[in-house]
Amino acid sequence: MSNYKPTREEALKLLKEFNKSDSLIKHALSVEAVMKHFAELFGEEDVEKWSIVGLVHDLDYEMYPEQHCVKTGEILRERNWPEDYVRAIQSHGYGICIDVEPKERMEKVLYTTDELTGLIAATALMRPSKSILDTELKSIKKKWKTKGFAAGVNRELIEGGAKMLDMELDKVIEETLKGMQKEAEAIGLKGNVDALV
Repeated sequence: MSNYKPTREEALKLLKEFNKSDSLIKHALSVEAVMKHFAELFGEEDVEKWSIVGLVHDLDYEMYPEQHCVKTGEILRERNWPEDYVRAIQSHGYGICIDVEPKERMEKVLYTTDELTGLIAATALMRPSKSILDTELKSIKKKWKTKGFAAGVNRELIEGGAKMLDMELDKVIEETLKGMQKEAEAIGLKGNVDALV
């Protein structure tokens, strides 16, 4: 059993080795920010571990889209990553591309918020400011109900994840938004909120 514990620096380097797309890297940073936020919200969680799991969750997506989640397992195991990190990352593809079911709280948060970050980012970009900083829960909920908006986002999956977490959907959306707002600049969603004041 490996005692190796990856650092954020190593995780980011690995992410950039397998992903060149700016949008995929920004998505990874978004999910990292959200995972970190939820770990802090719950308390008594390993914040760095949650962050790293969020950062590399789509490690294989650009190069191996047909083997999504499966290939990540191979890549991480080759590098001696701890099995609980591997399992957590793979579980976000449950029912889509892999049969690893989210069991731990960290896994359930990743499963629930991954696609949600996409919906929130798309909502922010529709605003005049193009900023997540002035994006509100009610705007996201309005876009949630518009099925044609960010149509690729699986709303049923997010609802199912919120149930797994035993959290109200609104609360999940609100906390995901807060997590993303903390890293607005890094994820390319700071926009020009000042220009509108």
